[in-house]
Order: sequence, then structure tokens, then C-alpha cells
Amino acid sequence: MKRYGLIGHPIKHSLSRHLFNEKFEYEGLDCVYQHFDLKSLDELQEVMEKYPDLCGFNVTIPYKEAIIPLLDEIDPVAKEVGAVNVVKIDDGRLKGYNTDVYGFEQLLNRAINSKETGHALVLGSGGASKAVQYVLRQKGIPYSIVSRNSEKGDYTYDTLTDEILRQNHLIINTTPLGMFPQIDNFPDIHYQGLSKRHILIDLIYNPKVTAFLELGKTWGAKVYGGMQMFEEQAKKTWEIFSI
Repeated sequence: MKRYGLIGHPIKHSLSRHLFNEKFEYEGLDCVYQHFDLKSLDELQEVMEKYPDLCGFNVTIPYKEAIIPLLDEIDPVAKEVGAVNVVKIDDGRLKGYNTDVYGFEQLLNRAINSKETGHALVLGSGGASKAVQYVLRQKGIPYSIVSRNSEKGDYTYDTLTDEILRQNHLIINTTPLGMFPQIDNFPDIHYQGLSKRHILIDLIYNPKVTAFLELGKTWGAKVYGGMQMFEEQAKKTWEIFSI
């Protein structure tokens, strides 16, 4: 049997276990996928020793960047992004990949539909944000980063104004705000500055429609949740595991 999994903390919101195990059962594969809720990356070695049949794992918040020093090899795209969300284990060697890039690109193509988007705001500065930034650069879409830490972004949330929002028609939430079970949370932006010209994308897929997106709809924005990105990531992840 081959074992796969997800590491992160917290991961109660994740549907990865259900998605992969359903796939394994449907295709009659002798594989299993489980969640490893690690309070520290120091616990990863213990997991690998306990499960010598572990062939790979996904990486989620907050370890997408912290995992890199523990890898033996890293895919060129993941290296340029500076974040890893898939690790394949081969003869004890760990190689990191980034499928956030592929998943977000598919979601973005659906959202912008080849239309001119102007300038974008990326909410958050973590590992998922880095993948989003990579895709925006590849598509030639200028962007600014909004972070709680003034040293990591172009704006902090308290410096955003209605005028700044009016100048940025594409807004992408890469933070965990609003993720299950804390579904009433949302990024602290001036939603009243939104209009029908705005497109809001949330990388969160649980719930399918977050408070961030609900507020965007209230002010006329087009909104897109992260379920498509999640499904596309899963397909790409299985391609990597199956190599």
C-alpha cells in the first residue's frame, strides 16, 4: 500500500483526505490519504519514521515556506515562487513542487476571461500569496500586496482607502480569514469602495462562498471561490505523485 497525506496546522477544514480517498476507492488503487496536523515541522520526522510507506504529502498553512530547508530538491517553479505545497518522497529523498501556481492560473483564467483587469490587490503575503504573485507576473498583471506587516506589503489594511480600491479592479484573498470553522471572519477592507467593475477571488474553498465574497456581491462585484483551484491542484498533485 502507498500512503499519502497533508501536513499543516490547523487542517480540520481540508477536504483533501475525502477527495483523494474517494479517488483511490473509485479507481481501485491500493493507496490511502490521511491528515497530519503538525503543531511544529519538527514533528515531520516522527511522521516519516512512523509511516515508512509514506510516498508524498501536500503542505498547507503555515508550512509552505518553512518546509523548503528540509527538502533535498526543489522544482524550478517552486524555487522561483519561494513556496512548496507538494512533496514527493523517493528513496527517502524529498522533492518539493508548487501546484498552487497551476491551480490559481486555471481559476484566474475563468475569472478574468481574457479581459483587461488593470491593477490587482493581493491580500496576504504568505506562501499562497507568493504563488498568486508568480501567476500575475507571468500574465503581466501589475499588483500590490496588502499585509498586516508593513514590511511585507505595499499597503496595510488600515491604509486602504475607497480610492485605492477603485483603482484596483481585481482583488485576491490569499489569507485564511473566513476559512471553516471561523466562517464569519473576512479581510478588513473598505467593501463600500467596490463596484460592478470589481472581480473578487478567494483561494478558500471551505466554505464555497466566504464572507469576503458575500460582501463583494453585496456591492456588485463578480466573485469566484477557490473550489476550482482546489480541484485543479489535486489533479496536478496526483500527476506528481504518479511520476
